[in-house]
Amino acid sequence: MASVAVSDATFEAEVLNSDIPVLVDFWAEWCGPCKQIGPALEEISEELAGQIKIAKVDIEENPGTPSALGVRGIPALFLFKDGKVIANKAGAAPKASLKSWIESSI
Repeated sequence: MASVAVSDATFEAEVLNSDIPVLVDFWAEWCGPCKQIGPALEEISEELAGQIKIAKVDIEENPGTPSALGVRGIPALFLFKDGKVIANKAGAAPKASLKSWIESSI
């Protein structure tokens, strides 16, 4: 399953009400490290299909959700389970590190 673009308007339905854990990637088009981890997150979404959903929120187009969650820098990764944040991580990391963090958190 490829990542899903989520907006402020669809955040509740796609993330908070999801029946599986959701990794939310807060990013922006101008962010180099965000672009660096994008392909790794796509691969992880395929490898962990059915176990986790990867959602991407463009902070430029959707400032409400990152502001409500206190996102101060990007990339910012928030892991949600049952509508609550269970883990978060800031900055870019290699794919193996990201996947290990996700698997140990869910």
